[in-house]
Amino acid sequence: MKYRRLGKTDLNVSVIGIGTWQFGGEWGQDYTQAEADAILDRAAELGINLIDTAECYGDHLSEAFIGDYLSRRKREEWVVATKFGHHFHERFTRTDKFAPEDIVQQLDASLKALRTDYIDLYQFHSGPDAVFDNDELWTVLDKQVAAGKIRHLGTSIGSNSNSHQVDASTKVGSKVIQVVYNRLDQAPEKDVFPSCIRQDLGVLARVPLASGYLSGKYKPGAVFDTTDVRHRHDQESTLLKLQEVERIAKEEVPSGVDMAAWALAWCLKHPAVTAVIPGCKNPAQVDSNASVVALLEDSHPQDMKQ
Repeated sequence: MKYRRLGKTDLNVSVIGIGTWQFGGEWGQDYTQAEADAILDRAAELGINLIDTAECYGDHLSEAFIGDYLSRRKREEWVVATKFGHHFHERFTRTDKFAPEDIVQQLDASLKALRTDYIDLYQFHSGPDAVFDNDELWTVLDKQVAAGKIRHLGTSIGSNSNSHQVDASTKVGSKVIQVVYNRLDQAPEKDVFPSCIRQDLGVLARVPLASGYLSGKYKPGAVFDTTDVRHRHDQESTLLKLQEVERIAKEEVPSGVDMAAWALAWCLKHPAVTAVIPGCKNPAQVDSNASVVALLEDSHPQDMKQ
């Protein structure tokens, strides 16, 4: 495994993280604790130390799976990132909850679910600019950092071209940006990534496999179950994406190279990107994701100096 410095934080994270939205039950599968344990155990065996989750992945359900796991492991060996700002009601249904008075309540609920005294990275979760620009919000968060409940603050931007929130990061004390970035969606390269480099912000690339479309598993015309969030994607857009994936597989992915690993390596080669956080439904997908390391060169600006 390779590790990179996460922006201005004191955290060194594996270039492959574990995205855990799937633990919340919105990706076509309901998980047991044993199934979540198997994924996280395999990640640990491969040197992965970064877990990304959120309070709204099943009303703290994803966090609870992770917390149960961490309660039986060494907490200090993991970098745990979660988010705030939404309240889960039922599958695919949430309401915003960004009021400053709600933040401590959400944070305490996440700490309880995660069975930990601190969160390594607490992220503003895809909220509008008007909410982001509320100084009271960041004052409350700063107090929680001072209290030791949060080690570092970050921002998970909703639009992958939201340069407003990225540009304001240093001002509000946010040290990490999470953004959608993959071979099919390169919007962050225009404004977001240059701003991250200027401010020395860590970058977590979410959806690096384009919701699994870049895994190579799905062909044009693929149909998803109603319990899978992808069934809500526009059918025509999905068809075009999968047709483009077929072209990429033929013209860009080297012979004998796993397409998913290639797609993750593609993201990680950008100088702004610290780590990718793909979801994984089972230990075999963790193996596939981790195989990306063999495709990376030792020339990234954030690589740890050994």
